[in-house]
Amino acid sequence: MPGIPNPHAIAALVVTIAMFIGFARGRLSVEIVSLLTIAVIAVGLYFFPLPGTGPTEGLQLAFAGFGHYALITICALMIMGRGLVVTGALEPAARFLERVFKFNLQIGLLVSLVLAMLLSMGVNDTPVLVLLLPIFVTLAARGAMPASKTLIPLNAAVLIGGMATTIGTSTNILVVSIASDLGMPPVGVFDFTPIVLVAALVALPYLWLVMPRLLGDNSVAETGIKRRFSARLRVTEGSMLNGKVLAEILPRLPADIEFHEAPAGLLRPQQRLRMSGPHEALEEALRVLKGEAAPNWVLDRIRRKAQETRQDIVVVEMTVTADSRLIHRTLPSSGIADLYGVAVVGVHRPERLMAAKDQFSEGGDMRFAEGDVLLVMGLPDELQAFARGDSLLTLEGMRELPRRSKAVLSAAIMLGSVGTASVGLLPIAIAALGGAILMFVTGCVKFDRVGRALSAKVIVLIAASIAIGRIVDDSGAAQWLGQLLAYGLQYLAPAAVLAAIMLFVTVLTNFASNATAATVGTPIAFAIAAQLGLPPEPLILAVLFGCNLCYATPIAYQTNMLIMAEGSYEFRDYIRTGVPLVILMVTTLSIMLVLTYEL
Repeated sequence: MPGIPNPHAIAALVVTIAMFIGFARGRLSVEIVSLLTIAVIAVGLYFFPLPGTGPTEGLQLAFAGFGHYALITICALMIMGRGLVVTGALEPAARFLERVFKFNLQIGLLVSLVLAMLLSMGVNDTPVLVLLLPIFVTLAARGAMPASKTLIPLNAAVLIGGMATTIGTSTNILVVSIASDLGMPPVGVFDFTPIVLVAALVALPYLWLVMPRLLGDNSVAETGIKRRFSARLRVTEGSMLNGKVLAEILPRLPADIEFHEAPAGLLRPQQRLRMSGPHEALEEALRVLKGEAAPNWVLDRIRRKAQETRQDIVVVEMTVTADSRLIHRTLPSSGIADLYGVAVVGVHRPERLMAAKDQFSEGGDMRFAEGDVLLVMGLPDELQAFARGDSLLTLEGMRELPRRSKAVLSAAIMLGSVGTASVGLLPIAIAALGGAILMFVTGCVKFDRVGRALSAKVIVLIAASIAIGRIVDDSGAAQWLGQLLAYGLQYLAPAAVLAAIMLFVTVLTNFASNATAATVGTPIAFAIAAQLGLPPEPLILAVLFGCNLCYATPIAYQTNMLIMAEGSYEFRDYIRTGVPLVILMVTTLSIMLVLTYEL
């Protein structure tokens, strides 16, 4: 019977449990609980250092998470993901999945989950999720399932797929390597794949049908009615409309786009169409149709200056005030493009002004009136000059247009980083940092936009989880728990031994780290196998599977933290959805191990 753990191990367990309770109750924010955890560890180790260490070494342990390679890796991956979004590199994949989701939301989610599982069997979990994450955030913005309902199931599917081969995760390689050093025969890449595939089939209905229902819709609700902007679209030679009937194109456009007084027959260059729709839908329609809603010369001027000055083109909503010179003028007579170098691509007129008798000129152009909202495209400086010069009030609704000229470049950088990490040419940390640096150097991501890619909550949480993992390991708490487990298992049946080892490693990986669970669990499983006269392979696989069952807390694995900010998840979301999945997987995998190895 193991003795009482040392005081540092007891304190480490108490701090871990207290942090878990703080997260689960949700009365304090994740950031506060994380910072308090780091502070308690730092102060405690300063006054009561670990044996053989000094006070300053305790401070280094507590704050090491802020400089840990795992945190740097996640930040770099977030930056690369941001690069894919702002350059529009993911739009083709997002449009394909969008069509599947439009056909049927449930089928779209099922296809996505299966795709994630298959990809992560041959590619490391983290790069797979990094590739899929911005796609599903984009899909949510386009009206598919909310990101909060898809990202946790998607992450779980990636983790299950990564469990199926030795190359699926770095943790699998670590467990197999330790077991080989202990004397177990080498494990092949696909030796345990059939076991995991059966478990995946059992878990898939839960991921697909149950898990999304356990998650709330954390997307920001629209307040009020969206403004509808009217625009005049000119058909160009390269436009999708050229030589086609309008009815053929409508299914490819957002549902809330409407055409007014559309001409019959085939459309020809230089024809103009009146269309209306919300801000985002109008932008998407203009992109798809490849038409022009403003004079070609001013659009070329804006794009050329954006390239020269390395600035982003933005679209912003501005309202006409009472003292604006635009009142009673039309767009052609206003000289906006000549004076300021910006393009008005749409106008929203409040309903109270729609009945005015003089709202149109003799040429049929709308006269501006107080309260009109203009949708204006240009560079930030020119837009500010336009607002000041013509007494316009800038409203919310600024959107940066994707830098599509760099879409291929950003995709190549991401694929290069993922590829080098997947084949083991470079560690994921180095590959991600190199990719992030290239994103900055090539202008795919701007330095002043980095704050939008990073999440303070995730950064502090990662730092706290790393500190907890270190103190649990260094204090001897993990080793003591392993000894306690080994003592109790000698009285159980082989099937129960497998389940207990897997459950123990699962708990350890959800509160410490995969590496800690693998390092502690593998030797214990090997020793228990020798003590009970059991073959070591199933017990080692129980450890390997348990290290991958990291669904129940956000601190269990880096992909859990990657999705936390994008899905607006709370700690309890992981517990509510992850604990049933852990129970399901432990039960299924234990049964499969018993049947496969005839225990």
